[in-house]
Amino acid sequence: MIKRKIRVLVVDDSALVRSILSQGLAQDPGIEVVGAASDPYVARDMIIKHRPDVLTLDVEMPRMDGVDFLRRLMPQYPLPVVMVSALTQKGKQITIEALEAGAVDVVPKPSANIARGLGDMMMELRTKVKIASTASVSHWKVRRFDEKPQIIDVRKSLAESTDKVIAIGASTGGTEAIRLVIERFPAIAPGVVIVQHMPAGFTRAFAERLNTQCLMEVKEAESGDRIMPGRILIAPGDYHLKVRRTGGFYYVDCLAGEKMNGHCPSVDVMMLSVAEQVGANAVGVMLTGMGHDGADGMLAMRQAGARTIAQDEKSCIVFGMPKSAYDRGGAESFVPLDKIAQTVLSYI
Repeated sequence: MIKRKIRVLVVDDSALVRSILSQGLAQDPGIEVVGAASDPYVARDMIIKHRPDVLTLDVEMPRMDGVDFLRRLMPQYPLPVVMVSALTQKGKQITIEALEAGAVDVVPKPSANIARGLGDMMMELRTKVKIASTASVSHWKVRRFDEKPQIIDVRKSLAESTDKVIAIGASTGGTEAIRLVIERFPAIAPGVVIVQHMPAGFTRAFAERLNTQCLMEVKEAESGDRIMPGRILIAPGDYHLKVRRTGGFYYVDCLAGEKMNGHCPSVDVMMLSVAEQVGANAVGVMLTGMGHDGADGMLAMRQAGARTIAQDEKSCIVFGMPKSAYDRGGAESFVPLDKIAQTVLSYI
């Protein structure tokens, strides 16, 4: 039986970039580029005509940027979308908003050493297109962009929880899942550490965006930052995040290092350190993502006495990481995305 190729539509306002992306994607025998559109208006008609499996979408375009396009597209015609983003400040901000609006992943355009960077970028794009083709995005048909989160009121039970740590890992589709969890946390919730697989340069914009949406303070982690109630620390791109205990307090170290399970930062690196340093005072959460990063770390957390949960299949964009964590014995149970915040705080 011949496996059907992944049908991709490329959307970019630059004819040169459309050509480069189309040729680069077509190098993979499992991918077929069915068309290339110069802007979202052209893309709309080509989507109906060619019915692609995946869209690659430029972030900054003159007639309509990627965010506006996604907000119109996803409720009517949900498609897995990989954003292709410039590393400009504006590009990063629009990319984060695009991920909120339904894009499943992002690939940064090279900013230096174009020849070598282009090869690396195309390899990453081909990989992420394949992952995106497995993503479940049908829930966007019923999604509303003006939904307001319900903050969980647990002031009494959190009064003596200063020594607790919540550790969250995520990958493909995780930026939106993370937001939907942490925006429900009250301002006095225990300290949170997060690893989201994301290119270097985007994690700060991600943290800054979340900081405007959550009652807790959200920041990109720096070595020496203290984990404490009311604060969420996000691992910076290209750095592993480890938790260490000094006296009665917890801190983070951000360390350059080799990729683990293909990622830096790695969920396993973070959760293994949480298991060792925090033990039974931790709660682990595994959200949507491809692969098995974090499965060993979550198992170590559970063996150290921590409570652990994984996002259920129905609410996942990609079920890989939660399934691996559960199958390996790390996650105690599956929980729907909209119940994760409540479940975590009940464990505290």
